[in-house]
Amino acid sequence: MDKAFVKTEISENGIANITFYHPQSNSLPGEILSQLAQHITDAGNNNDIKVIVLSSIGDKAFCAGASFDELLSIAELTSQNIEEAKVKGKIFFSGFANVINAIRKCPKFVIGRVHSKAVGGGVGIASAVDYCFATQYASVKLSELAVGIGPFVVGPAVQRKVGLSAFSQMTIQATEWFSAQWAKEKGLFYEVFDTTEQMDEAIKKLCDQLTKSNPEAMKHLKKIFWEGTENWDDLLIQRAGISGTLLLSDYTRNFILSFKKK
Repeated sequence: MDKAFVKTEISENGIANITFYHPQSNSLPGEILSQLAQHITDAGNNNDIKVIVLSSIGDKAFCAGASFDELLSIAELTSQNIEEAKVKGKIFFSGFANVINAIRKCPKFVIGRVHSKAVGGGVGIASAVDYCFATQYASVKLSELAVGIGPFVVGPAVQRKVGLSAFSQMTIQATEWFSAQWAKEKGLFYEVFDTTEQMDEAIKKLCDQLTKSNPEAMKHLKKIFWEGTENWDDLLIQRAGISGTLLLSDYTRNFILSFKKK
């Protein structure tokens, strides 16, 4: 496959499988982030859907985070129009904010399926879902500080799930992979499986159970789960502005250029 996409498939019993893909290790450019947020919102508004499963496909990462191609194209605008570059940077990082907020405000439970590594924004997505399954290969890394920015947009979602201490550890150790078992111990993953087959069996079992549950009860529980995050519409966009500005620094631009040359 050489073309990125987001798709939604709905089963007869009301399970919506939202899947995203990008040929570069499921990295996320702005267009795919926009589509992903819209698919989640649409599924939440669809009365035929009882529960949502969010996953990616491919043999590599669950999600490699922000698209370096898009980051570089924005950073390169600095020499031409720095104000335009700041705006575009904020818009790009707002894409991750919109995905997290779409999950947060969705009235349905969103189940995560993390089959492999998650980096940066991918960790944010895994943290934002209401219940997350993973395989032993799903190590996680918040690499943003090493890039020259920071996990500002995804930070609230990650901290909410794993706590301030674990979030700080991941943020400071920006080049270190944390194992799936570590992520389970910190509360990011509910269960870690040896194989994707075992994981998918557990996801199916839970989703089948949830489709028989009262939708109104789940809707109210979802609101309770997310109490205290009502300011995230504004907070995450403000954080996107910080990331967008830092993206234009010489440090970040040089890092991205050196990474792309590897």
